[in-house]
Amino acid sequence: MALGSLLPELQPGGTGRTPLIERVAQWAAEKPEASAFTFVDYSLDPAGAKITLTWAETHRRARAMAVRLRQSAEPGERAALLLPQTLEYMMTMLGALYSHVVAVPLFSPDLPGHADRLIGAYRDSEPAVIVTSRNALPHVEKFLADQDVPRPREIIFAEEVDEGLAKQWTDEPIGFDDLAYLQYTSGSTRRPAGVEITHGNVTANAAQLWAGWAPEKPNPELVSWLPLFHDMGLIATMAMPLVKGDHAIYTDPVSFIMNPLRWLQLIAERPDKNVYTAGPNFAYEYVASTATPEKVAKLDLTGLTACLNGAEPIRTSTLSTFAETFAPAGLRPGAQVPGYGLAEATVFVTADGDDVPPKIIEVDRAALTQGELRLHAGGDGASTLVSCGRAVGQIVAIVDPETRIEQPDGRVGEIWVHGPNTAPGYWRNSERSQDTFGGELAEPGGLPAGPWMKTGDYGVIHEGELYVTGRIKDLIIVDGRNHYPQDIEVTTQEAHPAVRPDYVAAFAVQGEETELLVVVAERNRRVPLARLDLAEVESAVRGAVNVEHEMSVHEFVLVEPGAVSRTSSGKIARAATRARFEAGELPTTAARLAGRR
Repeated sequence: MALGSLLPELQPGGTGRTPLIERVAQWAAEKPEASAFTFVDYSLDPAGAKITLTWAETHRRARAMAVRLRQSAEPGERAALLLPQTLEYMMTMLGALYSHVVAVPLFSPDLPGHADRLIGAYRDSEPAVIVTSRNALPHVEKFLADQDVPRPREIIFAEEVDEGLAKQWTDEPIGFDDLAYLQYTSGSTRRPAGVEITHGNVTANAAQLWAGWAPEKPNPELVSWLPLFHDMGLIATMAMPLVKGDHAIYTDPVSFIMNPLRWLQLIAERPDKNVYTAGPNFAYEYVASTATPEKVAKLDLTGLTACLNGAEPIRTSTLSTFAETFAPAGLRPGAQVPGYGLAEATVFVTADGDDVPPKIIEVDRAALTQGELRLHAGGDGASTLVSCGRAVGQIVAIVDPETRIEQPDGRVGEIWVHGPNTAPGYWRNSERSQDTFGGELAEPGGLPAGPWMKTGDYGVIHEGELYVTGRIKDLIIVDGRNHYPQDIEVTTQEAHPAVRPDYVAAFAVQGEETELLVVVAERNRRVPLARLDLAEVESAVRGAVNVEHEMSVHEFVLVEPGAVSRTSSGKIARAATRARFEAGELPTTAARLAGRR
C-alpha cells in the first residue's frame, strides 16, 4: 500500500497555484508592519543582536535585489550566493526568485569543511554573477584565484544594493515550471549535482511541509540555525513562513556549533508562541551533550510545538536522550518529529505531526536482511527502526527496483516518490536525470504509472508509516545476505569506549568470491592515547559485529578524529571514506602511536 495523496489546492485551478514568491507582496499589503525575518547576530553581541525586517521591508528589499540582479544577468543565467548567512542572504534568495535569475545558494568560501562542494557547484553552475559581501570579498577573490575557475561577469555586494531600486521593478509572470534555483546535493554517495528546483516545486513543498509538520495553531514561529545553502534550512526558514506570512527567526550554523544551547535559548524566549524548528540527528545529540541541569533549568520549552529530526539516520538513543534531558524544561513528549526527505523532492517527504512520542519498533534483523519486516521482542537479533511518519501532499511507494513492482506492506524496497515537489531533473545531466526522475511502475494499479522519483533509499511501510532502512548504494552484501551499514556502525560504537560515537563508517570492498566488510572508526578523544590498547579495541569490535550480525570484519581501522568523511548535512559519507581507505589516505591511530615511540 502506498502512502499519501496529492493536495487538492495544488491541482490545476486550486487555491495554492500562486507561486510562493508572490505571497511576499500579499503579506506586505495585508500586514506590512508584522515581523517577517529576524536574524540573530552573535558576532555583534554575545547575547545575540536581533535584526528584524517587516514584510513591507522584505518586499522592498527583495524587489530592489531583483532589479540589481537583472542589471547584471539575463533571465535563466545563474547567480552564485557566496556570502555569509545574514538577512542579506535571505533577501538575495527572494530577489532571485522575483528576477528569473537562477539562484545557486552556496556560502562564503571561508566556511570550513565544504571546499570540494563549493568548487564542484561553482564549476557546474557557471554563474554569470556572484553575490557576496564586502567582508567576504577577500575570500571570494582567493577562491577564484586558487581554483582557476572563470570569473563572473560581475560581483554584487548584497548589503550595498540601493533599496530605492525597488521602485523600478515591474512584476513579471512566474510559471510553475520556471526554474527557481539549483540545490546542490551534499554528495553522500557521488559527486554533488544541481537539483533543478522550479517555482512549482518550492510552492508545493512549502505547502506540504506546513500541512504535515505545522498544523494550524495560533502565533506560529520558526526558529532555526540551519544553513540556507542546504535544502532543509532553505525550505524551513525561507519557504514555509511564506505560506501564511509567519515570522522566521534564524542565526548562522557557526554560532550554533560554537554554543549549541543558543538554539534552545532562542526557542525558550517564545513560550507564548507555537515554535517550530528542525535539525539533523547529530544536532539533537550535540545540544543534549552540552546541557547541564543548571542550564536546562533556565530554559522554558513549553512553546516548542515541533522539532523535525531529519537529513540523516535517526538514532533511538538520540530521541530518548533529548527527551530526557529537556523534559525538565517543559519539552513535550510529542514535540520530536522524525521525518524523511531529500533534495530531489525539494526536501520534505514524510513526517509524523500527530503530537505523539516518536514511534519506535524492534524488528528481526535476520528477516530484515532478507527484505522482510518482522516484529521482534527485542534483545539479541533485533534491530531498531524509527517511524518517519506519513507522506503529505505527495505519494510514496515501496518498489522492487529490479521488477519496478510495488511491494506490499512489510516488504523492503526502494522508496519512490510522486508529487508536484519532485524536481524535473539535474542541471545539465540528462542521463542521470532520467535514471532518478523517470521511474515507471510496471504494474501501477491505482497509482500513477509515472514519473516517479527514485530516492536510492531502501524502506518499508508498516501500519501506514514509512521506515527507512538504508541507502541502496551503501548496502553491504556478504554471502548473499543484505546488511545495513548503520546497524554495523551502531554495534561498533557500542563495542568499546575508544570508538567515537556517530563517527563510524562501515562499507564493503570486493573480495574474490563475496564482498568483504571494512569498518573505519574515529578514536574517541576522551580515551587518552597513553591508555589506548589498539588490539583490545579491534578485538571488541570484531567480536561484537560477529555476535550481533553473524559476519566477520575483514579489516578494522581506528583513525584520528575528523578522518571519517561527512557530507555537508552531517551524514557519514561512506563512499568517500572507502575511497580514502583504498587509497591509503586515512590518518590511522596506529601511525599516530608509532610516531610517538
